[in-house]
Amino acid sequence: MCRLLGYLGSSIQLDRILIKPEHSLIVQSYQPREMTAGLLNADGFGIGWYHPEEQNPPYIYRNVLPIWNDANLPQIGRYIQSNCFLGYVRSATSNLSVDIINCQPFAQQNLLFVHNGYIDDFRKTLYRPIRNNLSDFAYQRIEGTTDSEHIFALIVNELENSDRLSLQQALSNTIIHLAKLSQPDEINFSANIVLSNGKELAACRYSNREESPTLYYIKDNSLYSEAVIVASEPMFEGNWISCPEKSIIGVGENLEVNVNLIS
Repeated sequence: MCRLLGYLGSSIQLDRILIKPEHSLIVQSYQPREMTAGLLNADGFGIGWYHPEEQNPPYIYRNVLPIWNDANLPQIGRYIQSNCFLGYVRSATSNLSVDIINCQPFAQQNLLFVHNGYIDDFRKTLYRPIRNNLSDFAYQRIEGTTDSEHIFALIVNELENSDRLSLQQALSNTIIHLAKLSQPDEINFSANIVLSNGKELAACRYSNREESPTLYYIKDNSLYSEAVIVASEPMFEGNWISCPEKSIIGVGENLEVNVNLIS
């Protein structure tokens, strides 16, 4: 299982959230505490962020190396500053190739997306049904082979169909749609997701099996005032809140957090 990170709040240097925490995403890559499958996250990593002053599409840095082997990262971490980061370390699902095109975050226009989870036997189960439900625009955004990118395409499809949808609504609709697609053949899937447009953050913790992978959030910690952090595992001591099973977490521009169950 991959490990995720989402940050929204006051502008900070990347290394403060990616490298310096005692149980940072780098530490979680080789010493995770709460993974439900796999032992390491050594199949690549990625970071996405937004320019703090310009309304440009987000920036992405990805690598197929384990995150602990990227010698450039400490220097990049000191240089990049933003109010919104998404991070990801990968434990590749069996039969899904380890290459740069399959590394997250995935992006489309102003959206960034990371996913921890799987669709059981994806190529033989929901690969075709998902594609059959996409518009040409969303379909053509898929460049790799992962179940994660296909889930992101469903979100893009939702937002394309209605520009009035919030990130939370688009994410909720996508999870409900996946659940319906998986139901006839009882296909197992899990989808812990963090999604952002640079101004807001939406996340979900969901699985149609008994227990979902872990997901937490924390707000206004003394080390990160005026910020909300979402992560697969607590990154430092603090009042981390475990996201409920089958829930959507929304973080607005005012950093207010709301949690709703997916029905």
